[in-house]
Amino acid sequence: MTDTPGTFDTPELTTDLERAAWVRLGSVLDPEIRRPVTELGMVASITESTESPTDATSTGTGTGHLTIGIRLTIAGCPLRDTITQDVERALEGLDGCTGAEVVMAVMTAEQRASLKELLTAGRPKNQFEKGSLARVYAVASGKGGVGKSTVTANLATALADRGLSVGLVDADIHGFSIPGLLGTTAKPTRVDEMILPPVAQGVKVISIGMFLDADRPVAWRGPMLHRALEQFVTDVYWGDLDVLLVDLPPGTGDIAISAAQLLPTSELLIVTTPQQAAAQVAARAGELAEQTGQQVAGVIENMAAMTLPDGTVLDLFGSGGGQTVADRLTGSLDHPVPLLGSVPLDPLLRADGDGGTPVVLEHPDSAAGTELRRIADSLAVRPRGLSGLKLPVTPRD
Repeated sequence: MTDTPGTFDTPELTTDLERAAWVRLGSVLDPEIRRPVTELGMVASITESTESPTDATSTGTGTGHLTIGIRLTIAGCPLRDTITQDVERALEGLDGCTGAEVVMAVMTAEQRASLKELLTAGRPKNQFEKGSLARVYAVASGKGGVGKSTVTANLATALADRGLSVGLVDADIHGFSIPGLLGTTAKPTRVDEMILPPVAQGVKVISIGMFLDADRPVAWRGPMLHRALEQFVTDVYWGDLDVLLVDLPPGTGDIAISAAQLLPTSELLIVTTPQQAAAQVAARAGELAEQTGQQVAGVIENMAAMTLPDGTVLDLFGSGGGQTVADRLTGSLDHPVPLLGSVPLDPLLRADGDGGTPVVLEHPDSAAGTELRRIADSLAVRPRGLSGLKLPVTPRD
């Protein structure tokens, strides 16, 4: 690797087996950056051991045993075992390879600078400014306890399961719950001031809970809340996302306003329950869009009627609240706000959330899993105008 930021040297490859191994390693993705390790300067060397020649003019004979030198971004990288396993798996069945040993080292400061330059070259500090091709959904509710975070986690994983590149910001600083819902205890990796988010259930995710002890309360006021969200947006390396979801705290406070400022293309998804009292509060969260200049993409009704085994329909929280919110917002915002779906009460939704395995993955055919996947499908294919957007197209001669 050279010391010039953003550039990397290919390891010296002298045998056919070494060259074949390099090609295979091109399929190994860094677990956090989600790009091939061969592009990131992480492959320091590929060496095939040789037998000592008996003739001074002989060049030796390759034994088929490979030693792969891998550079980690930081010492104590939490994913070193994952990288080792992925490298070993990539080399399985390689013709002529009799074995492979992975040797870990750590990037120098110059090498980390090169990596950071490679990842950030040509990207604005805030990649979600106007003109971004990523679709941003900020998930809001008027009050707590309506299952907003559970809905957000399931929508994110369902979209990722469709093959989309998805990021998730847990912006509910005081009541963070996304790491638990996705079943991850992983910590972000820092490359200088750049933060690499962990990947959980196929989703790149960041939460203040990843930086604190699990039971430690967060006693922050407005400026600190804004700075935390700003770091999540600008200091985290998100890569090329198709969709970014933001789990907002309940209500219309500082974070909701900061999210609108930092994510000017974001659209609101309003989560409510069927109860009319909850619907009235939820509508206020949606009407904030009139002041922030956001669009409301739709309303999601959670904890809707469930069908019991004997066929009885139980409306535990009443009915009609989701449609009430959609109708009220359609009238007050002067653009159609659809009811995207009604997620029924489902014990599996609760149990899977507590277990860190979203119901859309663990029980996709359950009542809640089916409806959440249907809502995610509708969000994935929503039409979007490209007027005013700068497309990454480079003319060629």
